[in-house]
Amino acid sequence: MADQSWAMKGELVLSCNCTVFCPCVLSLGSHPPTEGYCQTWAGFRIDAGYFGEVDLSGLNLGLVMEIPGYMSRGNWTAGLFIDKRASVYAVKALTRIFTGKAGGTTSLLSILVGKFLGVEQAPITYETRDRTRIFQIPKIIDGAVTPISGKDRDKDTVISNSEYWIAPEIIVARSDKSKMRAFGRNWNFAGRSAEICKLDWRGP
Repeated sequence: MADQSWAMKGELVLSCNCTVFCPCVLSLGSHPPTEGYCQTWAGFRIDAGYFGEVDLSGLNLGLVMEIPGYMSRGNWTAGLFIDKRASVYAVKALTRIFTGKAGGTTSLLSILVGKFLGVEQAPITYETRDRTRIFQIPKIIDGAVTPISGKDRDKDTVISNSEYWIAPEIIVARSDKSKMRAFGRNWNFAGRSAEICKLDWRGP
């Protein structure tokens, strides 16, 4: 499955342990997280996607990551959850993409992730209710993330034209609810930093 062309479009939501908005977005990894280390989960909704001839459209994913300090220094730990509806071929494709082995947008992960906790398949839902994103993996992740309004209360606070590897435009958000229990970890980041981005990744 090496060197296949791939792409995915949709949306992602991310919740972390930073007490205020994640400094890694603006510092691009040159400033540590607010707590000195990062614990985070991210949810992905793939509206349209492929890996070679494998269709990835309509699938949801969850990613759990721990970073011991500066993002740029690596030694990350990561674990992946893939939609129970995904075919064997889609699971293999998404595992290659999210371990960085497929190249392209996620290639950094092949360098920065030192420990991969593995892949699990589970029912995963990603919904939008008003402006709030609801991301759930039963008994694993229970998250609700809402954008922070700007001066115009009807519009989100947005960082645009960023060099952040995930996306150039980031909606600043806060977790209303954020529980994660998996891989021997038990987190609760309610009230802490979150972000919402358009998913537009490709490779190699």
